[in-house]
Amino acid sequence: MGIRKVSAQLDWQGKHVTVAGLGVSGIPAARVLHGLGAVVTVVNDGDDERSRAQAAELEAEGITVRLGDGATLPPGTELIVTAPGWKPDKPLFRAAEAAGVEIWGDVELAWRLRGPDAAPWLAVTGTNGKTTTVRMLASILEAAGLRTAAVGNIGVSLLDAVLGEEKYDVLAVELSSYQLHWAPSLRAHSAAVLNLAPDHLDWHGSMEAYAADKGRIYEGNRVACVYNVADRVTEDLVREADVEEGCRAIGFTLGTPGPSQLGVVDDILVDRAFVPNRQKNAQELAQVSDVQPPAPHNIANALAAAALARAFGVEPKAVRDGLRAFRPDPHRIELVEEIQGVTYVDDSKATNTHAAEASLAAYDPIVWIAGGLAKGATFDELVQKSAKRLRGVVLLGQDRALIGEALARHAPEVPVVDLDRTDTGAMSAAVREAAALARPGDTVLLAPACASMDMFANYNKRGEAFADAVRALAATGDA
Repeated sequence: MGIRKVSAQLDWQGKHVTVAGLGVSGIPAARVLHGLGAVVTVVNDGDDERSRAQAAELEAEGITVRLGDGATLPPGTELIVTAPGWKPDKPLFRAAEAAGVEIWGDVELAWRLRGPDAAPWLAVTGTNGKTTTVRMLASILEAAGLRTAAVGNIGVSLLDAVLGEEKYDVLAVELSSYQLHWAPSLRAHSAAVLNLAPDHLDWHGSMEAYAADKGRIYEGNRVACVYNVADRVTEDLVREADVEEGCRAIGFTLGTPGPSQLGVVDDILVDRAFVPNRQKNAQELAQVSDVQPPAPHNIANALAAAALARAFGVEPKAVRDGLRAFRPDPHRIELVEEIQGVTYVDDSKATNTHAAEASLAAYDPIVWIAGGLAKGATFDELVQKSAKRLRGVVLLGQDRALIGEALARHAPEVPVVDLDRTDTGAMSAAVREAAALARPGDTVLLAPACASMDMFANYNKRGEAFADAVRALAATGDA
């Protein structure tokens, strides 16, 4: 690990900036830049009714908007600020690169606009667990009496956090691979990569490019680079990072921790990283039972959050109190009901195989409800690892056959119900079929391993449909 300098801020007055994309990041960015004196042009691929209404509002404020053409670089552009979802191979960006024009995302813009006394960032990325870990971290920081907020990809705008009137001591920042791709000068106080598994490869182009973008979160870290001992790639990313002198590599593990690690000993979360004489000493932080739900991947999230908090100087008691106070967002291994001895769990957020594997590892035996949009994923490894836990499987959604084929190859003895329907009652039917397969002591688990957009607006709506169906089942007493 080496040393890298931080970029200087810019003079915005009269600077010609193109903002790529209307929406939750593009509109605030355009307004902020216009307010700083930049000459702003917003370009947008779409030209629908909603886009025209948004454009009218911005144009009334003196911001130029060009709808239906997000491919052409506006003349005079000196900088592009892009929505994170715009792919790097878009013609607009190729034109910018040919013209020597820098491209930033909204996170990079927020970072550059920080004042001299700005709150440091504790940053989190990973294929799965980002939101839960960031919210755990914010809960711990609050328990320590610090002024903080969970921001970034979690839904709260970093621009609002950086430029708003409220003053923070520290920010807990969730960052996606898209955001990190467009954030070249970001330098966190400390950062964590929770895990890495194939995801968004259509956007990044390869697993190597995806991992490299995730690894950007470690660049320039001052105090700690937190990695997952069980995921060697995350440790490799630490080794490759340029950081400030004295920054430490801190591991987290579900096993007994070594020096400079956090881990678990006899159902106790312990710290052997931020203690005197870490070769011999360990500090108790919390009980496993303080983490809800205490599923293995959620304990890993808690350890990562604790590592970042401890890197910021938080005392052990605040780690315990923050974890006790935390409750996960809906649709993340959320207990819905227990009906006649069968537990029904909503993990609709498990939209890829890596997340589903972690969810399936938390329960036994399981009636698994799965399927949706596979996004190019394969399911053989997931089924092989989980087969012994499965009482039965109910499949629905566009790419359910891919999971069914993997089950036929690796778990042929497991009963499978294939639901060939996409109407509004499909989830209710799936829950009824799962209830028929389940026995007392089983868990009916919605962990689709797929995206939701074939049948639902998003994973939240899918989870709500599951929960509604379970509650309806409980009300009828037919389980």
